[in-house]
Amino acid sequence: MTSRPLIEICLHGRGGQGSVTAANLLVSAALKDGNKGVQAFPFFGAERRGAPVKAFARISDEEIYLRSEVYSPDIVIILDESIMGIVDTLKGLKKNGRILINTTKGPDDFDFSKKYNVATVDATGVAIKYDSLVGGIPVVNTPILGAVPKILDRVTLKSIQETVKNKWKGELADKNVKATQDAYDSVEVGF
Repeated sequence: MTSRPLIEICLHGRGGQGSVTAANLLVSAALKDGNKGVQAFPFFGAERRGAPVKAFARISDEEIYLRSEVYSPDIVIILDESIMGIVDTLKGLKKNGRILINTTKGPDDFDFSKKYNVATVDATGVAIKYDSLVGGIPVVNTPILGAVPKILDRVTLKSIQETVKNKWKGELADKNVKATQDAYDSVEVGF
């Protein structure tokens, strides 16, 4: 069996939205789906709630020895559309790279959709629907993860949902699993 290439992912969000947790849950789900090499790690400065935050994930069929931040991602996941005007979220994105954006807009509403593969989902709306708020801020990490299997064939919705159930218990787990399903069902893929 031929091994598939290493996939590098950059997640951009704001402090409190769950970017780091999303990266950790994503690689845990990828491990459940048979990927042998996974990594997730944050890029921290003096972040605080609401400040731009970056996290990284790597998924591979083989053990990963690389330990640097991700400079040329295959996939960019944007948990907060408003940071696109503040941070160069597409920096280093590979040709034919994939972008998943938390927005109410469609994939073709972004100028860069002619250059990159864009998918969109209203993860904020899903988070609000399931009352996933901390300090009044929607926590969009589980809804955005529900959309990931539509743009990445290395992880399944089933594994994401199992990982969510392992992370949280009871009603909180149930709400987050439903949020992943809603996002999966409503994501718009423009490629």
